Amino acid sequence: MPKPETLEEQPCAFCHKKTLSLTEENIEIPYFGKVALFSMTCSNCKYHKSDIEALEKKEPSKYTFEISLEKDMKVRIVKSSEATVKIPHITTISPGPASQGFITNIEGILNRVKHQLESARDDSEDNSDKKKAKNLLKKITRIMWGQEKQKIILEDPSGNSAIISDKAEKTKLKVKK
Repeated sequence: MPKPETLEEQPCAFCHKKTLSLTEENIEIPYFGKVALFSMTCSNCKYHKSDIEALEKKEPSKYTFEISLEKDMKVRIVKSSEATVKIPHITTISPGPASQGFITNIEGILNRVKHQLESARDDSEDNSDKKKAKNLLKKITRIMWGQEKQKIILEDPSGNSAIISDKAEKTKLKVKK
């Protein structure tokens, strides 16, 4: 397997010190294809940004997956920085300047959401917000244990994302012009 290409001691756009590392690695993801993984990390100010890009042209895509079993936690997700992750009635992870591309699984996505909800629960001074966060945390735990069904939707206008499972339903994403 080829070693990732890394450029060290690059100027950081935020702290302006030459402490930024740029890394690019091309890998093959089964059932998805060849991708390039990119990341930037500053050892001084801790800035980090990552993205993933398909090396083959892809159509805008929408994946819908129903989580119904505990083993669904292992289903692989490839998310580019342009993708939106929707977990109906729980949250939406929208793309934007701080959006990251990553490869994870459904459990990884739900753990990210759990972490955000725990922060909201612990930091909120509004009791109704705390209660809402607690209830959503309980719901996510039931989903992760296979006790409650939940849809997860991945929409990507670049086509650089996927839910890799025979259970995932792929459709063409209608892109607004």
